[in-house]
Amino acid sequence: MEETRGNPPAGDRRGERFEDYPLTRAEYISAMVHFYRGEIHRSISWRTRLDATTNWAVLTAAGMLSFAFSSRYNPHILLLLSNFILIAYLNIEARRYRYFEVYRARVRMLEENFLIPIVTRQLESPMVSWREMVAMDLDLPKYKTTLLEAIGFRLRRNYIYIFLILLSAWFVKLYIHPSIALHPRDVWERMAVGSIPAWFVCLGGVVFYVGLGLL
Repeated sequence: MEETRGNPPAGDRRGERFEDYPLTRAEYISAMVHFYRGEIHRSISWRTRLDATTNWAVLTAAGMLSFAFSSRYNPHILLLLSNFILIAYLNIEARRYRYFEVYRARVRMLEENFLIPIVTRQLESPMVSWREMVAMDLDLPKYKTTLLEAIGFRLRRNYIYIFLILLSAWFVKLYIHPSIALHPRDVWERMAVGSIPAWFVCLGGVVFYVGLGLL
C-alpha cells in the first residue's frame, strides 16, 4: 500500500522529528492563519491599553477642572501642576504604543504579503523575503519607533488637545477668580503663587508648552 505523502510508516515513528517532514500546503496555510489571528489579538490587546491610558488622562483633567472651578479660592496652579500627571500618562502610553507597533507591523506584513495575494489570486508576494523578516522579528523582536517618536505621535493624536484645554482653563481661572479681571495687569498679578513671582510661573508655563510643541 502506498504510504501517505509526508508521513512516516505507521510502525516506524520512533525518533522522528518535526523537521524531517515538510509541511503540506494546507498545513502551511492553517499555521499562517492561526499565527495571523494571534497577532491580531495581541495587537488589539495593546490598542485597548492605549485607550485606557487616554481615558485616565481625560478623567484626571476633568477632575482637576472640576476642582479648580468649584471655588473661587481654589488655587489656579493646580491646573498647571496637573500637566505633570498627564506627562506621566503620556510616557506610559508611549511605551504601550511601542509594543503595539511591534504586533501591528507583523499584522501588516502578513496582510500585504500573504492575505492580499490569496484574495487577489495573484500568488506572488510584493516582498520576496517577507517570511525571513517575520521569522527574524519573532526571534529577535525590536521596537519600530523610538520613545520620543512614540511620545510625539500620541501627543499629536490625543494629548495635545488635553494640554491645550488645561492651558485655556488656566487663563479663564485667572480671569474670573476671585472676581472678573478688569485689566490685564490683574491677570498677571494673579499668576503669582505665594512667594513665587508671576514671571517665574509664566516662564515655567511657556517653557513647558514650547517643549510640547517641539515634541
